[in-house]
Amino acid sequence: MFSLGLSRTFLTCKILAACCPTAELFPAYAFLYTDVVSLATVPAFIQRLLRFGGVVLVLLIIVGLEDPPPVVAAADPPGELARHLAAIANLAQASPMVTIPAGWFLMGTNRKDDDPYGLDTQYDDTELPQRRIWLDAYAIDRDEVSQADYLTFMRQPQRQPPQELQRLIWHLITVHFLPDYVMASWPALYVTWAEAAEFCRAQGKRLPTEAEWEKAARGSEGNLFPWGHAAPSPGLAVFGQYHVHEIPLVAAVNGGEEGQSPYGLRHMAGNVAEWVQDWFMFDYYAIMPERNPPGPPTGRYKSVRGGSWKSNPHLLRAATRNGAVPDQRSATIGFRCAKSGPGTMVEGAH
Repeated sequence: MFSLGLSRTFLTCKILAACCPTAELFPAYAFLYTDVVSLATVPAFIQRLLRFGGVVLVLLIIVGLEDPPPVVAAADPPGELARHLAAIANLAQASPMVTIPAGWFLMGTNRKDDDPYGLDTQYDDTELPQRRIWLDAYAIDRDEVSQADYLTFMRQPQRQPPQELQRLIWHLITVHFLPDYVMASWPALYVTWAEAAEFCRAQGKRLPTEAEWEKAARGSEGNLFPWGHAAPSPGLAVFGQYHVHEIPLVAAVNGGEEGQSPYGLRHMAGNVAEWVQDWFMFDYYAIMPERNPPGPPTGRYKSVRGGSWKSNPHLLRAATRNGAVPDQRSATIGFRCAKSGPGTMVEGAH
């Protein structure tokens, strides 16, 4: 297994997706949150590009790739499925919120080059350098937004659950006979960034900034993982899972107490990765303000944090940064909401 460095990660991700159908990239443009790709899946000529540079050739090939397909509006679900969706939505129970006190915390990672495969080593250059950052007090959901909460939101006029979610739930009902109450407590799945942001606004909240998310995940002293420095294990996080039919192997959002963060947040590592407010910028840490960083003003990818049920341990690190195009729908990305404290100036960002 290997991890691409900064320049090669972002120059070769799309070509890997185009050439490696077995690689864990779905789709190509959601490359940032995906797991490490096995070098064995990469054709020989790509391996040579990765080992010896080939930046110009990679750029030429990237230019020829197609843009993501347009988002297609979901159709009304059929009667029996609609009844199950309504039953799941009726079990919605909002997450309690946790107040994160004002103060400094350590964001990012100090460069380490003597142990390339160690968990203490930066996943890539995007989390460098480590900075001491001040955040005003804010509140953040203890739990990820649940499937029931999301379906309640999607019952509003002019909205329908996405086709991917409808197909998944129908499959779980008719093939696996999964009861509604089990699916109700799952994290929201197949949610775009815009839908996540709109959901939070409808609750009088917003998505957390990347800095807020990281502080809530690792505490003020820079924990490697939410629970501390111990390597991930099944009791601490939901990760490293695989299902031949891509059935999400997730846990209830209100579980995960053993692996909670210093502030008591659940599933800040694994289960589903989480959309945050910020645009993704490769070198933002070097230039971000030291007080209440709002994220870059624009970009192409939105930041995604925390790793998912499919992730390897390196992606569960509290400092590991990832991202995806805002209209990406995935069985590995969910979200949680946050709320500014009095006088905090984050509300208008992005």
